[in-house]
Amino acid sequence: MNSAPTLDPVCGMTVAPDAPLRHEHKGVTYLFCAESCLRRFRAEPERFLAGERAAMAPDEALASAVHICPMCDGVRSIGPANCPKCGMALEPQGVFAGDPFEHEHRLMRQRLVFAAALSAPLAIVAMGGMLVGGEHHALLDEPLNGALQAALATPVVFGAGWPILQRAAASLRARSANMFTLLALGIGAAWCASVAALLAPELGLELYFESAALVTTLALLGQVLELSARRKTGAALRELLDLAPPTALVLDPLGNERELPLAQVREGFVLRVKPGARVPVDGVVLDGEANVDEAMLTGEPLAQPKRQGDTLTAGTVLVSGSLRLLAERVGGATTLSRIVELVARAQRSRAPVQAQVDKVAAWFTPAVLVVALGAAVAWTLLGGEDGLAHGLVAAISVLVIACPCALGLATPMSIVVATARAAHEGVLFRDAAALQALAKVDVLLVDKTGTLTEGRPRVVDVHAREPFTVHEIVEAAAAVERASEHPLAAAILAHAEALGLRPVAAERFESSAGRGARGLVQGREVLVGNAAHLSERGVRGSEDMAARVAAEHADGSLVFVALDGRLGGVLVLADPLRASARAARAELAADGLELQVLSGDRTPAVAAVAHALGIERFEGDATPERKAQVVAELRARGRRVAMAGDGVNDAPALALADVGIAMGGGTDIAKHAAAVTLVKGDLRALARARALSRATLANIRQNLWLAFGYNALCLPIAAGALYPLTGALLSPTLAAAAMTFSSVSVIGNALRLRRVALNGPAR
Repeated sequence: MNSAPTLDPVCGMTVAPDAPLRHEHKGVTYLFCAESCLRRFRAEPERFLAGERAAMAPDEALASAVHICPMCDGVRSIGPANCPKCGMALEPQGVFAGDPFEHEHRLMRQRLVFAAALSAPLAIVAMGGMLVGGEHHALLDEPLNGALQAALATPVVFGAGWPILQRAAASLRARSANMFTLLALGIGAAWCASVAALLAPELGLELYFESAALVTTLALLGQVLELSARRKTGAALRELLDLAPPTALVLDPLGNERELPLAQVREGFVLRVKPGARVPVDGVVLDGEANVDEAMLTGEPLAQPKRQGDTLTAGTVLVSGSLRLLAERVGGATTLSRIVELVARAQRSRAPVQAQVDKVAAWFTPAVLVVALGAAVAWTLLGGEDGLAHGLVAAISVLVIACPCALGLATPMSIVVATARAAHEGVLFRDAAALQALAKVDVLLVDKTGTLTEGRPRVVDVHAREPFTVHEIVEAAAAVERASEHPLAAAILAHAEALGLRPVAAERFESSAGRGARGLVQGREVLVGNAAHLSERGVRGSEDMAARVAAEHADGSLVFVALDGRLGGVLVLADPLRASARAARAELAADGLELQVLSGDRTPAVAAVAHALGIERFEGDATPERKAQVVAELRARGRRVAMAGDGVNDAPALALADVGIAMGGGTDIAKHAAAVTLVKGDLRALARARALSRATLANIRQNLWLAFGYNALCLPIAAGALYPLTGALLSPTLAAAAMTFSSVSVIGNALRLRRVALNGPAR
């Protein structure tokens, strides 16, 4: 079986080979990242198979939507644009069905391919002579060498790299120097010095065309990676939107059904929801009985019984049964829409780690310009008849040696090495900001189901009442549950199989949604259900037995079994703790983290898990909005908050926390909303990730000191500070070599993160 990821034929996003959304067309199975892409492919498969992803333009509403910068406060634009302060692409304020970065991402990829295609032969021309043992490092002799290098580099710098130059110019107009300013300065200095060397050989300058082209190519690669990450963030919101069905079954006063687009459904409409369908709006049940999977809202794996008067939430799924629903909240007023908006707002509030470097660049760039200009003027005025030539060489050397490669690599190289190391440790970081923030977290909020527990209910205990035996009541219960659709049925059947039992199918099966079921098993009447169900059928003693068993299993669900009107016993089903939960709690506490449990499950169940792990602070019955509120309250008090969860209901809190942590086996929505994913769902990996985060921050600081220390030492030398002692100026060639050395130093220091020890708590 092919385990390699594939591409969504509609949007071009990478899709895992086990993705559930798939469609077969002409004998070929295609995978999709979201239901919206699947629907569009079904409607026009040939269009997308022909490679017309360009037709997947962003939502038309984006052209008139307010766009903001997630990094710079106060920057707003109507329609797509780039931030004049930091250079990042602005993102829409709100949630849209279209992909706002698809068009720019595609164009930037095309620019990268074009730049790489020209930079590769340029590097061979510029340095190929060293490979063949020639007298010069260039492969060709002049003037062919210079002309060919100029022909290859100029389209890269001014064609493929035009967005970099545009954003640098915008930063100068906004008087806010950033990384694009530094990149344009380095690229421009290298290209201009090369042109000067080509047109005026008497100046004795070297060619730096390959440096200009390679820096441009690497900058474009960085932009492609950034846009790809931001597209994945947007895909999480589109998947949330896809939880609501595109249409709804509306009933007229005579009870006739008609299918309407969801946008046309209004408050007060009466809807029909059938088995297996998603609930389209928030509302109240008018009649009918059903089991509803509300995991996207509560995180609880067990479907909940719903009947007349109960409320339903958009995006939940009817596991069994059919209901008539009165629409109470539609469109943007539904709980699902509010969850989407919470996630979107929280994601927009995060600042990228590159902000630190951009702040430094705000004074570094003007300082370099001042030094270069000062060197040129000083040499021109004081250098005698060779002053002008010396001034030009000094200015170019300053600009070349101050090329921002080392500064630009200081943070990204540490992040690249650290994230690769983290992957080996079972931790996936979505962005650099999460890696930076994780070290500073001091409180960890943990969901219960699927995070501290396994997320799969099982029979954990069986109490039999004389004269019945454990095997007897398990076999009877399993016989009835064979025909049941209740979520606990599978756990009971699995337990019977584990005991080696082979129950026959019950006859005359009847079920009561949310209460229990009955049937004839080899001539005996068997009742299976909760205490109230057995009491209604005249079975006595279930309430007393429930009280005794619940005292031992506060976190369990009780299923009673009666045979021929006599109470036979009770099966206790629970979601057991993860095997690593206790060790994880101990390691994280030793690492200085305060742990709190925050779950949508029942408070008694949450309390039982918290007490079992020795966690003092916990809260149950927490809605998605309540979870986000708790995170916001803690942050308002100055706490650095991490949230760990695995369900859709955790998504707002995951996105709002300083660091959101998703379990590897959790929902895709949780993993998209979170900035960190624990691949094996083991919280013990979080302690190692925090150690790596601390080491990475230290490594970044070291790299920045290397970069600035290099500039502090080399800029005066490039300007001519040693001329009175040596009688010579630093040539641009040596300046370029020094620039390369600084980059190699930063890279070498970053590579040390591959071997850093990750065991042991914070000092």
